[in-house]
Amino acid sequence: MFTGIVEGIGTLSEIKATGGGFRVRIHTPLSSALKEGDSLSVNGVCLTVILIDGEDVLADIGPETARVTTLSSLQRGQEVNLERPLRGDGRFDGHFVLGHVDGIGVLEEMRQEGESRWLTVGFQPALAPYFIRKGSVGVDGVSLTVAGLGERQFDVMVIPYTWNHTSFKGLRKGDRVNIECDMIGKYIVRAMELRKSS
Repeated sequence: MFTGIVEGIGTLSEIKATGGGFRVRIHTPLSSALKEGDSLSVNGVCLTVILIDGEDVLADIGPETARVTTLSSLQRGQEVNLERPLRGDGRFDGHFVLGHVDGIGVLEEMRQEGESRWLTVGFQPALAPYFIRKGSVGVDGVSLTVAGLGERQFDVMVIPYTWNHTSFKGLRKGDRVNIECDMIGKYIVRAMELRKSS
């Protein structure tokens, strides 16, 4: 379980194909706070740490994860958002984030208002029932509030602190991002579907 409050930015130093999937090496100061077997959110995707090598963390990306997330398209030198799992005795910020990506969105527009920035993200039609205005959404592992909502896109505002402390500052129009819809909303939609079918 994560919160969508990014702890640090890592740099992808290597990505290797491994029988349908990939192995990534991420350079990060967080390596000293991790151990083999730990979970780590990488751009909103929950991965398992398989090796710590100095300030590098290695993790495997399976074929299914490669298909349904943006991780397989990462490039060497690219920055990624990192978050360790929520501690049971820690404070809870953000919202409930599982690290299970629901779909890939596309950055359709980016505009500045004062020191903040608006991002418009297009999403797949199947995800539409899971968004509500003022609801929560995870974008590349960052907990954000849906400030505007259309049939196929949503708007989020990114404050300067978040912009400067995440990989968002490297985004460009047309880039793909990982989307995780609010977990509570997904359970409600599923319950309603089952109720209608019974």
